[in-house]
Amino acid sequence: MTGSEIRVTYRIETSGDPEQIALKIASDQSTGTFTDVPGETTEVRARCAARVVAATPLENVATPSIPDPGGAGPYRRAEATIAYPLEAIGTDVSALMTIAVGGVYAIRGISGIRVMDIDLPEEWAVHPGPQFGIAGSRRMMGVQRGPMIGSIIKPALGLKPDETARMVRELCEAGVDFIKDDEKLTNPSYSPLEQRIAAVMPVIHEFEQQTGKKVMYAFGITADDPDTLMRNHDMVLDAGGNAAVISINSLGYGAMTYLRRRSNLCLHAHRNGWDILTRHPGLGMDFRPYQKLWRLLGVDQFQINGIGAKYWEPDDSFVRSFADCRTPVFSDEDCPLPVVCSGQWGGQAVETYERTGRTLDLMYLGGGGIHGHPGGAAAGVAAIRQSWDAAVAGTTLEAHAQSHPELAAALEKFAPG
Repeated sequence: MTGSEIRVTYRIETSGDPEQIALKIASDQSTGTFTDVPGETTEVRARCAARVVAATPLENVATPSIPDPGGAGPYRRAEATIAYPLEAIGTDVSALMTIAVGGVYAIRGISGIRVMDIDLPEEWAVHPGPQFGIAGSRRMMGVQRGPMIGSIIKPALGLKPDETARMVRELCEAGVDFIKDDEKLTNPSYSPLEQRIAAVMPVIHEFEQQTGKKVMYAFGITADDPDTLMRNHDMVLDAGGNAAVISINSLGYGAMTYLRRRSNLCLHAHRNGWDILTRHPGLGMDFRPYQKLWRLLGVDQFQINGIGAKYWEPDDSFVRSFADCRTPVFSDEDCPLPVVCSGQWGGQAVETYERTGRTLDLMYLGGGGIHGHPGGAAAGVAAIRQSWDAAVAGTTLEAHAQSHPELAAALEKFAPG
C-alpha cells in the first residue's frame, strides 16, 4: 500500500469538546483503546493510526439530538475530518464501513454524529462502477435526447402475471421508455418472478417487433441468497430482458459486488431503507457519501425522490442528491442515471429542470401520475412529456396547458389546491 488516505468528514455534537471527540474517534477506530498498550508502537501508529485533519466549529444547539443523560447544553457542534491510512482499510467497502462508520456511533460523550462525506483515493477506482450508466441507459431505451419517461406497475402489490402483462402492454402503447416492478414486488406466491417474466417479456418483444422500440422493463430480482439472486438475474437475461430492480440496502455491499461482477443487466437501484440512516438530522449519513459507495459498486440508475415528493424528503435534499449523482467520483463514466420519482406527475418538471442545472440526463418516473390521469395512461404520459416541453421552452405549465388538453387535465387533477 501507499501513503494514501481515506478522509471521512463527521458532524459531531457533544456537551463537551468536539475536537476531543474527534481525537477519540481517530484513536478508537484505528490503533488506540481506553489505555496505553505495549503493542501500539510508534511504528504501528505511523502505519495505521487515524488522525484529525480539521475540526471546524459550527453553531451550538440548545437541545441534544439524542438523549444525553448527565449532559447539559448548550451542545457544541463541529465538522471534523479524520484521515484513515489506506494501508489500514484497503479498498474493501465492508472494511471502510466497519472502521470509519460503524463504530463511531458507539463513542461515549456524543449527543449526535453524522457522516457528511467520504473522500476516496485513486486506489478505490478498482471498483467497476456503473456498467451502463447514463449513456447505456439511453442506448438501451432508444432515447437519444430529452428525459427518459418511466412508469411503475400499479397497484404495487396484488396483480397476477397476466394482469401485470396487460398493464405493461398499456404502458408500452402509452409511449413510456421504461417500466419497473415496484420495489415491494419480488417473488410473491401470487406472482412468482419466473411466471411474471414469462408473461411480460412476450409483450415487450411484440411491441418491439411492431414499433422498433424495446421498452426497458426492470424486474425485481432482490433475494437474500446470492445463488437465488443470480438465478433471478439469469431468468431475466435468458428471456431477453435487459434490466433489474435491486433494493440495495436489502441486498448489501457483498451481494451487490457479487451481482455486478456477473451481471449483464442494467441495475436500477431503489434505496428503501436509506431513510433509516438519514432521516434524523443529527445522526446517520448524508446521501453524498452513501451514493458514492453504491455507484462504485455498480449501480446504473439511482432513484432519488423528486420535487414535491409524496414522502418526507425536502426539495432541497433532492436537489443535493441529484447534484451528488452528477458529480464524478473518479470520472464521468461513474455517474449513474438520476431517477426522479415519488409522486411525480409532470407538475414538478419546470422546477426540476431549473434546479438541476437544466439537464435532461435523467429519468422521470411516474406511477400514480400516469395511471391516475383522468384520460388514462396514454394521456398521463402525454401530460408528462408536455410538461417537460414547457420546461425546456421556458414557459409555464398553465400557459402550455391552454393548447395541450392532457396537461390541462393533469393540472386540474393533481395540482395542489
